[in-house]
Amino acid sequence: MQEMMKKRALQLLQDGTVERVLAWKTGEFSYDITPAVFESAEEIEKDFVYDAFCAANLSKYLVALSKKEGKTLAFLKPCDSYSFQQLMKEHRVDRDNVYIIGIACDGKADADKIKDSGIKGIKNIADNGDKLVVETIYSESTELDKKDFLAERCLNCKSRKVVIYDEMIGENGEVLDSNRFDMVEKIEAMTSEERFEFWQNELSRCIRCNACRNVCPACTCEKCVFDNDASGIANKAAANSFEENMFHIIRAFHVAGRCTDCGECSRVCPQHIPLHLLNRKFIKDMNEFYGEYQAGEDLETRPPLVNFTMDDVEPSIVNEKGGKE
Repeated sequence: MQEMMKKRALQLLQDGTVERVLAWKTGEFSYDITPAVFESAEEIEKDFVYDAFCAANLSKYLVALSKKEGKTLAFLKPCDSYSFQQLMKEHRVDRDNVYIIGIACDGKADADKIKDSGIKGIKNIADNGDKLVVETIYSESTELDKKDFLAERCLNCKSRKVVIYDEMIGENGEVLDSNRFDMVEKIEAMTSEERFEFWQNELSRCIRCNACRNVCPACTCEKCVFDNDASGIANKAAANSFEENMFHIIRAFHVAGRCTDCGECSRVCPQHIPLHLLNRKFIKDMNEFYGEYQAGEDLETRPPLVNFTMDDVEPSIVNEKGGKE
């Protein structure tokens, strides 16, 4: 697929359809793939890559790129396309300035899972279809089944359908029956003390690097409240456990109803905090209280939190699974 994508990118760039290409390139290691903007054929020939480690969601970069002169070609995976369409719904991107090529996806690999499997001294990981070939500094080569090392969000993928595109490469997929709320249900089944202990343990590892906020397609405020010194909650060392948790809880409330569950927050967290579970809890509750809703699925449906109906749940709702008092 990489060669097909490169060929099409070169064609659209050279015939003037687009001014730039948003895709991926290799970082420090072969499995360290980063988003990149290409503005010439030479750059594409040299650095363009698409493989099992191109997990980054490209949609947020289009907030700025779509404001530039000329069109930007963006390769969007299914989860990226939901985020992009949600950004369109919020009028954060200029659709007329983006040329979208949807790309089929069967899941992305998690390099950390490979490292945690016990393989030492990894210097290269090659994507070979449904296999991953791992080379080490010890001249050893190990072949792994890619399906055994998929990212968590891919194991619980909600959809392999690209919901918005100008053209497709590969066969478009379908919305899936996902098990993505299984872990949320396990946490719900805990006692309140157990839930507090679970989240206290997870969130206590936060170093406030802001990676989750910076990568999140739903976080597009030009001035974040956590960057406002006058807010009283600006980015600073936590004075106590309440302040330690407050950042993530407030952020989860801010993206409620808009989070597409792309999992970028957990993917980039250097402390491996399962931040996506906070957002999935909100999504699950909204589905139960207001009816099934998937952010970014279409441009017409109003999000439940901004759409009043006579059937909305009442304030008497209690914090227990099962509904009203």
